[in-house]
Formats: sequence, structure tokens, C-alpha cells
Amino acid sequence: MAGGASMSGEDDGITGINVTPFVDICLVLLIIFMVTAKYITSQSIPVDLPEAASASDTQTVAVANVSINGAGQMFVDLEPVDEAGLRTRMQTRLAQNSELRAIINADRTTPHGRVTQAIDIIRLAGVTKFAIQTTQPAEAEHGAAR
Repeated sequence: MAGGASMSGEDDGITGINVTPFVDICLVLLIIFMVTAKYITSQSIPVDLPEAASASDTQTVAVANVSINGAGQMFVDLEPVDEAGLRTRMQTRLAQNSELRAIINADRTTPHGRVTQAIDIIRLAGVTKFAIQTTQPAEAEHGAAR
């Protein structure tokens, strides 16, 4: 019999271990960790971000998260600050790392002038690399806009 069970009365020991189920479990765990890692590391003030078709995930080494909620209140890394506090915090962080980048998370209802004011304060503190965080629109909305 080709490929069938052995008809001889010998009991052979286990000659091989099937590692396929182990590899499958490892890959599933890896995917779970990759998906959940983004939610664990990106803690910020909850704001309703505007949408932009060119939006992407920004991951840099030295980042200061500046959030502006709908009421115009500013936060740096989850701590509330005023204009002077924002400038001081940016200068302190820049002194610690000269490659500091600021990510501005502004609620879509925040007035443009308030966002511009935050950008100006960040630049006066010496931080020249910054970005405004947005989210990508849903595919249906994106296709209709074209």
C-alpha cells in the first residue's frame, strides 16, 4: 500500500512533529499584537480630526503631541497648557532632543486662527518640523469627491 498505514506489527516511535499548528498560532498572535500596538501607543486627547486624502500614519522617534479640542484648549502629551506653557514645553523638549517633531491634533471645529496660533508658538519655540494630523475619508466619500 502506497502511503497507507504500516501493516507490520512494529510500533515505531514518533518520527516527526507537525509544527504547522504552532506556526499558525504564532502568526495569529503576531497579527493581534501588531493591530493592538497602534491603539496602545497612540493615546491623545479625543478630537474629531478632519479628513484628507493624503493622510498617513506618522511615526517618528521624538514627537510632541499637541492637541486642540473643540473648545480651543491646548494639550501637550495629554497635559493641559496655555500659550506660555506650550512654548516652554516645546523649548524644554527641543533641548532634550534636537530632532523633535510636533504633531498637531486639532478638532475639525477648532477655529483656523487657534491652530495657526499654536503653529506660531511651536515655531517660535524652535521646533521647525511639525505636521497636522488628519484621518483618511471613508472610501465612499473619497470616491464621491473625485
